[in-house]
Amino acid sequence: MTKTTIDSKYIQQHLANERTYLAWIRTALAMIGIGFLIVNIHFSTQTTTVLSDQVAELIGIFSVILGLIIIVFATMSYLVKKRQINEQTFQPSNRIVWLVSIFTVFIVLLFFFYFLVY
Repeated sequence: MTKTTIDSKYIQQHLANERTYLAWIRTALAMIGIGFLIVNIHFSTQTTTVLSDQVAELIGIFSVILGLIIIVFATMSYLVKKRQINEQTFQPSNRIVWLVSIFTVFIVLLFFFYFLVY
């Protein structure tokens, strides 16, 4: 005989929570990958300026930091939502969405600036 747990009462919600967590992890890895990609492409070209070097490095560093921040917040959000699902006190959080959106816009602006100076 199997024992019913609190988690098993809300299987669909927990599975959705896990899928959301994995989507955030994929987003974080994409951000980190974009940072490495722009730096590698930039420094593999012969015609660079000091300003474009600095902007490419800034994009790379900022993308990696943003990826790490996304991983930390996604993990915290997953654990909080897991507890909230079991306690039936779920409250959607907009913080991580706003944080990622603002930083993504900043990276896009850095890309735009990079292509202006390059």
